[in-house]
Amino acid sequence: MKAFKTIELKNDFQVSSDAFGVIANSGIMCENLGEKLVFKFDVVDLKYLETQMQNEVVNALVSELKKIKSYSITNGKIVYASFNKPKKVANKSQNAKKRLAYESYKKEFGSFENELKEVNNIICGDSLEVLKTMPENCVDIVLTSPPYNFGIRYNSTDDASMWQEYFSKLFAIFKECVRVLKSGGRLIINVQPMFSDYIPTHHFISKFLVDEGMIWKGEILWEKNNYNCKYCTWGSWQSPASPYLKYSWEFIEVFCKNSLKKEGEKANIDITADEFKEFVYAKWSFAPERNMKKYAHDAMFPEKLVQRCLKLFSYKGDVVLDPFNGVGTTTKVAAEMGRKFVGIDIDERYCETARKRLRESGNLFS
Repeated sequence: MKAFKTIELKNDFQVSSDAFGVIANSGIMCENLGEKLVFKFDVVDLKYLETQMQNEVVNALVSELKKIKSYSITNGKIVYASFNKPKKVANKSQNAKKRLAYESYKKEFGSFENELKEVNNIICGDSLEVLKTMPENCVDIVLTSPPYNFGIRYNSTDDASMWQEYFSKLFAIFKECVRVLKSGGRLIINVQPMFSDYIPTHHFISKFLVDEGMIWKGEILWEKNNYNCKYCTWGSWQSPASPYLKYSWEFIEVFCKNSLKKEGEKANIDITADEFKEFVYAKWSFAPERNMKKYAHDAMFPEKLVQRCLKLFSYKGDVVLDPFNGVGTTTKVAAEMGRKFVGIDIDERYCETARKRLRESGNLFS
């Protein structure tokens, strides 16, 4: 169905059929409704109209057309309504096959599944060592936010080390996450790059996981509506010498193992039609966690982030793993949403807080 823009003019003119003829020849449909003139258009020959501006109706119409700033030019004519529609690509599917798309990078992992016997569990220990004790292909979804290496205060770990050391340990843990993930499973990582160090953490993580054979499904921008960051330092003020870019959002990187499709029972889907339409728009806007002081943890993501990820990328009954579980937001929400869970963290106080949150919400550990 063709789209049109519309201009309405108050009918203060002595309108002649000649004026309507000129306007129609430029590609504009005109309608005289008595008190007003209505013009509908998409592609307009504006150069032609500009040669006919001795007519007062044409003159007024051209003036209004020139106020429209959103347009493109095709074959010398102005395209107003459809200039920003997605352009059709010839042989799109055939070209994708030629490129092999993600098939160029993905690896084939085993499709067998193992049962994880100890589920609905908070485990205190080093994530790398704990993950090594778990069988292959035993969890459906890994949802986590690793330490960012910012220097955030954690009870048991140092969050500021050489980047090579940081990535070496982080990638070893993610490698184990890939191993324990089932075929078709999802690995979802919330991360903010270290902008002040100019280290694109999200790109490094994505490159590592693609090299490991995972399929990059997409990237979600989480707009935190944290407007305070707009009033911090800007680097070289009012100078191109070294301006510092500020960010009020974080990234959520989504990967799949073996296949973009995850099999599951229709009865275990818990996302509504309205939620689906909202969540697949890959810019999520909601506030960061407000209760970090209450739980004595300086780097928590909000429950809404977990809820959206689990509804969009998992089924009820799936096993959810968070190898950096902290005070247990992932595990609490997973339990409330009818998922099984395993949370791992090195700090016993955080683990106890995670257990307490489960008890308070009426989910296990009672």
